[in-house]
Amino acid sequence: MKRADIFPVTSINIRVAPYDWPFLQKARCEIDDFWRELSARKPQVYDGRVLLLHAHVWRDGHLEGCAFETAYSAFMTWKSLGFPGDDVCNFFGMAALRSSDGAFLLGEMGAWTANAGQSYFPAGTPEPADCRDGSVDLASSVARECQEETGLRDEEIDDRGTWVAIRQHAQIALMRDMRVRLPAEEARQLIEARMAGQDEPELARIRIVRQASDAKGLIMPGFMQPFLDQALA
Repeated sequence: MKRADIFPVTSINIRVAPYDWPFLQKARCEIDDFWRELSARKPQVYDGRVLLLHAHVWRDGHLEGCAFETAYSAFMTWKSLGFPGDDVCNFFGMAALRSSDGAFLLGEMGAWTANAGQSYFPAGTPEPADCRDGSVDLASSVARECQEETGLRDEEIDDRGTWVAIRQHAQIALMRDMRVRLPAEEARQLIEARMAGQDEPELARIRIVRQASDAKGLIMPGFMQPFLDQALA
């Protein structure tokens, strides 16, 4: 497991521009094979367009870089192969939901999704629709993903507007501090009731994490436990 680096982020400025990703040519057959197999197992998964990061720099908490558009099938194949190459990063915002009584709220992904069974905060790889005037609007991406996955409304969340980055190997998770205006158990019941009314809920259930040890038995991306360990220390 690669070590995770955690640090606060003061600002994010990611422009979007075309990029000739070498992986697309090198792994064309692997991409076709991977997507054919995944589609057979999970026919509801959609091969849309996503944004990946390259040529990024960190300057005293400021993240600057360039993102490019590619197919979800190419991204997922690259991820399944262990993120080969050192020119590209998977970057994404996450709604680090915390209840009014201090617990974190994680969603367990539903069986039909590509990440079935994994538990983490509402999140999603940025899409072209998340761009504003040529830049990626991660705050809007996080708000959209949170609302789509949990059904929570703007007035039910206190968005603190601050970020913490967790960088691990070729992934950069940007956690946005968002507080639900309810205690953990009430929030869980509300979110799961809203999920029950969705046609195709992405989440199967909500997990409450009051202390870092509560997450030990969960299946999570590698960067989640280090974040919870620090945040709940």
